[in-house]
Amino acid sequence: MTATRGLGTILNMGTKKIGGLTEIGGLDLTADTIDTTTLDSDGGYKEFIGGFKDGGEVSLSGYLDVSTGSGQKDFYDAFEAGSVNDFTIKFPSSIGASWNFKGVVTGFKTSTNIDDPLSFEGTIKVSGKPTLQIGASGA
Repeated sequence: MTATRGLGTILNMGTKKIGGLTEIGGLDLTADTIDTTTLDSDGGYKEFIGGFKDGGEVSLSGYLDVSTGSGQKDFYDAFEAGSVNDFTIKFPSSIGASWNFKGVVTGFKTSTNIDDPLSFEGTIKVSGKPTLQIGASGA
């Protein structure tokens, strides 16, 4: 296995690229469990079955750019609307993979510092089942 740089990874909301990003946090998939332990469970150990799954959240950070075409204004508008949108995280073409998911923008933050450029952070709550595509259709 060869390690690959993240350079070239992009996030799209629908068909619109969210520009100025320096970091895209990964999906944080988790699954609940349901306790099925009975009084005659073997060795006194608890037993479980799988429950609902959660796609988690995706965090973003980068440089603030609300100019036309950056996609950050659209991202902010999605926050205001509370709408569910289609998102795609496209990894570099050498990997040929992407995450496709629906999500709700749950965070939008800007900040400024005397020594740093204006920054932007965002959060997307994954809604429903995300899909990891691998291969030519993933890039």
